[in-house]
Amino acid sequence: MTSIVFYQKPGCKTNARQKQLLEAAGHVVTTKNLRTEPWTGERLRQFFGSTPVASWFNPAAPGIKSGEIDPATFDAGAALAILVEDPLLIRRPLVEANGQRCAGFDREPVTSLLCGAADPDAESCSRPGPSLPCPEPDPTSPSR
Repeated sequence: MTSIVFYQKPGCKTNARQKQLLEAAGHVVTTKNLRTEPWTGERLRQFFGSTPVASWFNPAAPGIKSGEIDPATFDAGAALAILVEDPLLIRRPLVEANGQRCAGFDREPVTSLLCGAADPDAESCSRPGPSLPCPEPDPTSPSR
């Protein structure tokens, strides 16, 4: 059993499904709100490791799906600045476990935490249609 810090967008069905997979594997998951976390570029950078800058962005974010924002045009500094300014652009979930960090559900430490039994659709947005934002979470929900 591992203690995991899981930064999510409350109300996101994909993040809820990912959290359930980790809990079903026997881990203790503490959720945090990606949107209200006090991010700095330096802190956020730790989740991306050696991955390409364009992969730091959430491909399901409305601005990216619409073409308004093109992640391929950003260098690391500019990407961190816009991601800190608008956390909904960050690829999620952000995961911290066993001293490791990652962005997304398809890399370490997540793959080891699930013992290779990850659902192949666990990264897929639950709302694959038009670029409509997910509904705002219930403000009385304890997962905020």
